[in-house]
Amino acid sequence: MSLTSILSAEAIENAVKDCQAPESFCYKKFFQLCGLSSKTPQEIKDVFSIIDVDNSGYIEESELKFFLQRFLPEARLLTEAEAKSFISAADHDSDGRIGLLFTSYVSSK
Repeated sequence: MSLTSILSAEAIENAVKDCQAPESFCYKKFFQLCGLSSKTPQEIKDVFSIIDVDNSGYIEESELKFFLQRFLPEARLLTEAEAKSFISAADHDSDGRIGLLFTSYVSSK
């Protein structure tokens, strides 16, 4: 499965372009621009599984820094500050990683 089977390539490209400058990534805006915030819980879970490269059921900081590149391979890496901010916002149990509750977080924001 690929992200473009869930989200349009044009929406992905626009979302990534919006945050190309370091420290410009805003997860809420990114979810809206790429169309993720309007997807079903199952579609969001499918996106989660693509981002969760090691299939652990969690997105760790080491995976999260490549977040934009999962959407568009030529995209930049997230900075450490951006990754930490994203984890802080989506880490519901304070274990330092994002779990499947991510699906409710994306669709509710």
